[in-house]
Amino acid sequence: MVGLGWGVLGVECFAVVDIRVTIAYTCNSCLHPCLEEQFHPMATAGKAAAFHLPPLPTVGEIIKLFRLRAQKELSQNFLLDLRLTDKIVRQAGELKNAYVCEVGPGPGGITRSILNAGVEQLLLVEKDTRFIPGLQMLSEAAPGKVRIVHGDILTYKMDKAFPNHLKKNWEDEPPNIHIIGNLPFSVSTPLIVRWLENVSKRDGPFTYGRTQMTLTFQKEVAERLTANTGGKQRSRLSIMSQYLCTVENCFVIPGQAFVPKPDVDVAVVHFTPLVQPKIQQPFELVEKVVRSVFQFRRKYCCRGVEILFPEKERLKRTEQLMMAADVDPTLRPFQLTMSHFRNLCNMYRKMCDEDSSLFAYNYREELAQKKRKRSSESTDQLEQTQEENHL
Repeated sequence: MVGLGWGVLGVECFAVVDIRVTIAYTCNSCLHPCLEEQFHPMATAGKAAAFHLPPLPTVGEIIKLFRLRAQKELSQNFLLDLRLTDKIVRQAGELKNAYVCEVGPGPGGITRSILNAGVEQLLLVEKDTRFIPGLQMLSEAAPGKVRIVHGDILTYKMDKAFPNHLKKNWEDEPPNIHIIGNLPFSVSTPLIVRWLENVSKRDGPFTYGRTQMTLTFQKEVAERLTANTGGKQRSRLSIMSQYLCTVENCFVIPGQAFVPKPDVDVAVVHFTPLVQPKIQQPFELVEKVVRSVFQFRRKYCCRGVEILFPEKERLKRTEQLMMAADVDPTLRPFQLTMSHFRNLCNMYRKMCDEDSSLFAYNYREELAQKKRKRSSESTDQLEQTQEENHL
């Protein structure tokens, strides 16, 4: 059974249909000519795995069979080396009898490694319909273990993805649920920001507890996610991820391991949500403060703090906030520690509580209004000049 899903203007619907692969892959005589006599046993992802996939066409053969091509506009890059897919899966930890959601399985390389790790159930969320038949082949090779959803992970309701009995209290050990994915570059940053917000609110996939994630990113993005104070890659992503999770940069996969070869290397990052966030303020407030501070990364941090306040009271309020938070205004944004950001967020929250209109203030909107006003004044002046010349 395959779940089909579409999002229309933010409204999602998922229908269930049957898909039957027309290839009897268990019978050599029925195989596509290019697959005859080319069965390969699968590598295992763990020494004591309780389940092994039967002999199947390789991932490369699946790509040829279904004439699959990576689409550049979707940032698709296939990972065919099962030694690397096994290594990715091992970073997730013990998966025997676990429930796993794989994001964007594509032709199914990582999918095979996950199944060979002995999982109880595997949920595959795939947006590209071209990959569904190949994934269905894997599903039929692992009866009762695989559920395929055709849909966009950005709209799929993860809070209902797993059985309720798997839920754990936030203070307990992480649930036996894992999210794994070789993410397209175009979706990786918005998706991890979305999931970090879910972590802060304990909803979505974190309805079940402190669900762990093992995901791929461009190497540079992975370095930003894991950068320490003072590091060259220290950024908004560093703070937003590390205040909510333990973040580990596991290993780097060279670009040439992918088909087609991307222009950059890829890194595998593992996330474990913290029992207590390092900044105990609403996600929206933390994001606003952190985004503002890093708006002017090369300048003193006080320059970014300034844009939290309307122009008329900007300098005065910035000085008040920096003093209350005990932050040196001459530090650069990448030099600020997590404690600095915690103090800034706490003091900014206090100022917002005292002034109910403050949090709604938007620096960009103020700039846009100024621009419109100048444009209107210029138009009026031009019209007045034309009238005078006419007279």
